Amino acid sequence: MTVATNSLPVLSADGGLAKYLREIRAFPVLEAEEEFMLAKRWQEQADVSAAHRLVTSHLRLVAKMALGFRHYGLPLADLISEGNLGLMRAVKKFDPDRGFRLATYAMWWIKAALHEYVLSSWSMVRLGSLAAHKKLFFNLRRVKAKLQIMDAKSLSQQDERRIAEELQVPVAEVRLMNQRIGSRDASLNAPVSADVQVERQDLLPDERPNQEVQLAEREETQFGNRLLSAGLKVLDPRERDIIADRRLRENPLTLEELGQRYGISRERVRQIENRAFGKLQAAVMAVAAESRGALEAM
Repeated sequence: MTVATNSLPVLSADGGLAKYLREIRAFPVLEAEEEFMLAKRWQEQADVSAAHRLVTSHLRLVAKMALGFRHYGLPLADLISEGNLGLMRAVKKFDPDRGFRLATYAMWWIKAALHEYVLSSWSMVRLGSLAAHKKLFFNLRRVKAKLQIMDAKSLSQQDERRIAEELQVPVAEVRLMNQRIGSRDASLNAPVSADVQVERQDLLPDERPNQEVQLAEREETQFGNRLLSAGLKVLDPRERDIIADRRLRENPLTLEELGQRYGISRERVRQIENRAFGKLQAAVMAVAAESRGALEAM
């Protein structure tokens, strides 16, 4: 990516959040057609000015997502900077012919950049890259709230087991992570710094819906549903049922259970599932091709 970070607005480490937000709000949100044309110019001509407009039009999305990571105790300026790097990577790899908007694609790159930064910056014993560590680190508070567990540094054995079961991780990992995170919690009424009259609670993320995030999530859901619906239409009733019970259910049925339902062998069920999945993939690719054609005709 050749868009220089020094060409973007910067949130200084000593504050200036309101000023930064005003600056990034000055960049207009792109309409779908304009975004597509800019992405094509960047993709086909390496037009840096087009890439710059794609990046700046999504800085608000980065700020919103970075604010959601504020409770990890890291400087907001650094979080936004890392999120912006994730956004720039997304713009670099974005393919407008895929049929969805940049915000839909970029939010995953931004989130990944923020996750990695938080994990690598945690000042206690390094968490490492184990899946269980990451799952606990980013979900422990949410699960505590869901299970109505008091957010304390010490958990009862029963609560540790409930959390471990909910997240499918070892109980010992729950205990260790809760102690680590608890030791880092700071008072919401503590000032951000000695020379800035702003409390931590003043910088908590706005929980009201964000237009860009809502748009990205809505488009992703609609596009996925359209692909799935088109794919299922090419299957016969038995194929649809087997795909639904094997691939779409939260708790999939076994080959043996479906074999008993239809009076056929487990192997025959597997063959039907594989054949149906191949037909489903072909239909999905056809719908994606139609989406590319529609965008190119804009």
